[in-house]
Amino acid sequence: MRILILGAGAVGLSVAAMLSPVATVHAVCRARHARVIAAEGFSMSGVWGGARLRFSAAETPPDPGDWDYVIVACKSTDTRELAERFAPVLAGREVVSLQNGLGNEEILAGFTDRVIGGTIITGFEWRGDARVHVSVEAGPIRLGRFPAGTDPAVEGLVSLLRAAGLKAESTPSIRTALWAKTLYNCALNPLGALLGVAYGALSHPQSWAVIEEIVGEARAVCAAEGVALPWPDAAAYLEHLRTVQLPATAGHHPSMLQDLQRGRPTEIDFLNGAVASRGAALGIPTPVNATLARLIRFRESRGGAAAAAES
Repeated sequence: MRILILGAGAVGLSVAAMLSPVATVHAVCRARHARVIAAEGFSMSGVWGGARLRFSAAETPPDPGDWDYVIVACKSTDTRELAERFAPVLAGREVVSLQNGLGNEEILAGFTDRVIGGTIITGFEWRGDARVHVSVEAGPIRLGRFPAGTDPAVEGLVSLLRAAGLKAESTPSIRTALWAKTLYNCALNPLGALLGVAYGALSHPQSWAVIEEIVGEARAVCAAEGVALPWPDAAAYLEHLRTVQLPATAGHHPSMLQDLQRGRPTEIDFLNGAVASRGAALGIPTPVNATLARLIRFRESRGGAAAAAES
């Protein structure tokens, strides 16, 4: 089995490392990570186990490239640019999104008719070049044909991930899984980033009251799009978040916080920003999600100056 991973950062390189004993893997990543992987191997610690693994990695794919799966693992803000750059690689192949937020699969569908949506609710933290700590795992990787269904290609990738030691499941309704993860990210990521706290601190009554509004608005947009969730209403999801997901990731700091600290663009327009824009199109008010998106964009606009002030 031949796997190409495009836009491999902490998520993509960690997945590449896990797959490397059971498949032929090539990761397209930054040159500094590729150099370390070639010389010393990729170093991983945390809940996925401790290991130092070597696999093929470079700034470009090898040629020829007869790939069984192409996994896209870049930031959502980079999806369109990456897809345009590697359009010949994507065309006609099984292309898998392992990204955050809403809209990535729709972008990729413009470059191939074989899109597999995916969710991965796991925390990855850089510890140096080609060194990642996997801090938390709040559920299995879920994969499904986008926009709906499953098939041998989906099931084959699930089996491969399991053979690599990862928890993975197929789903006939990947949009449900994508929206479920988006609720989680919308509720915790921007608040944790703006307040500078780990997720566990957001159980405080004042921040939790904001989370209730975030989830209520997002749940209404999701329902209007005709996507059924595992929870009958917002209150049921909030209970799941409070009792299951939040305790499992209490010590995790949001990736959005790391982006702001480094002066990098965030994925806010694929999270709360996407909820707000879709809500506007459907005539559903989303004032809290819209406000959080505006606040994050303001922080982004400060860029490197804010990062320097906080370092």
